[in-house]
Amino acid sequence: MIVSILLSTAVFIFIAVLLVLYFRGAFRRQPDYSLQRVPSPTADHFMAAIAGLSDSIELPGQITHFWSDIATVQAERLKAIKSAQRSIQFETYIMTPGQRADDFAEALIQQSTNGVSIQLVIDSFGARSLPKRYWQKLRSAGVEVRFFNAFSWRSPTDFLARNHRKLLLVDQSQALIGGAGVSDMWDGVGEGETAPWLDTEVCIKGPVLTRLRGLFLQHWLDAGESADLSGVDWQAKTTAADETLLVTSGKDPSYRGSSIRALMQLYALSASQRLWIASPYLLPDRNTRKVLIKAAQRGIDVRILTMGSLSDKPYVYYASRELYGELLRSGIKIYEYQPSMMHAKLVLIDQDWISLGSANLDPRSFFHNDELNLSAAKSVLVSQLEQLFHQAFLKSQPVELTAWRSRSLWQKLYGRCSLLLYWQL
Repeated sequence: MIVSILLSTAVFIFIAVLLVLYFRGAFRRQPDYSLQRVPSPTADHFMAAIAGLSDSIELPGQITHFWSDIATVQAERLKAIKSAQRSIQFETYIMTPGQRADDFAEALIQQSTNGVSIQLVIDSFGARSLPKRYWQKLRSAGVEVRFFNAFSWRSPTDFLARNHRKLLLVDQSQALIGGAGVSDMWDGVGEGETAPWLDTEVCIKGPVLTRLRGLFLQHWLDAGESADLSGVDWQAKTTAADETLLVTSGKDPSYRGSSIRALMQLYALSASQRLWIASPYLLPDRNTRKVLIKAAQRGIDVRILTMGSLSDKPYVYYASRELYGELLRSGIKIYEYQPSMMHAKLVLIDQDWISLGSANLDPRSFFHNDELNLSAAKSVLVSQLEQLFHQAFLKSQPVELTAWRSRSLWQKLYGRCSLLLYWQL
């Protein structure tokens, strides 16, 4: 009797999931970017072409700092918060109880006491483990806190869309963008981890901040709040130090149109020498896999740095490994990071182009989440990212096709079962 009830429940849940995916368009034919004569990253019109096809925007600005050490990332965030004179705006996905969250709250409360206007947009799912008293303490100090996309029975499937951005805006002088959450997990405290997580952050300045502030205010308005635009400098002046940056916001993606997916595919199509990608969650859809495979077949040095078995989501790790076969057979090199969780999201194209931010090579970043990526041509970061990749490759286990084929039956079953929920991974 119990077995029958459990089986019926499982079948009901499975059918319900299929129906939800069907009505959200998961099985709709997706755009296939079959483009010819794609401009190379060295072409003058490359950025304009990428911007137009990926719904991105070109703006002047400067990448002033790049950090890949988690302790430094967290320290620089606090330093930026403490430097604020007028305003702080922050949005993120993951926040969990611990020292990092406590340090963050303490810095915000101190600045709010000093008269700094503070607005937070926190993902309601990613921060679900923090108790109400944490937010009450912030609000009591004058910090404005809003939650992104809280569950509603009026539109329950909308809850699948999350805010995956990590953006800190301080005054109108600087912005920090990266992949790290506000959590002790990034310090490498998980079982088996011997080092902090691998993740990155950049500090940017210049007129591009106006666009970033607008993106933040969109989410602020989505949370049902009014926005005061009187204090925003919409006419920020450019300087000789500014370069052209490409901002891809990936807001409200769908199975029919995804800015992040278009961006990733266009990078693969444009590469002429190398395409190095760092993505912890490696679950590219069929069309993206095809584009990556074709790049490798053209002789492009395609390498993917991803998480190893020390993953914060083991089911995603084993699901990802089920897709390795065709990638490895095409000559794509896959490296599984060993010391701890690999959480960086990076792209290095040839010797000329970099991209970083919050987006993964997976269905959630492509079709569900609001993301934020920053790209630049001929950036000073090219050599720094190249060095970071080389160091990470040395700390990783290269995946060999023969070893992958001999993985255990348990791993295959675990991975295949996890892939049943592919569109939500």
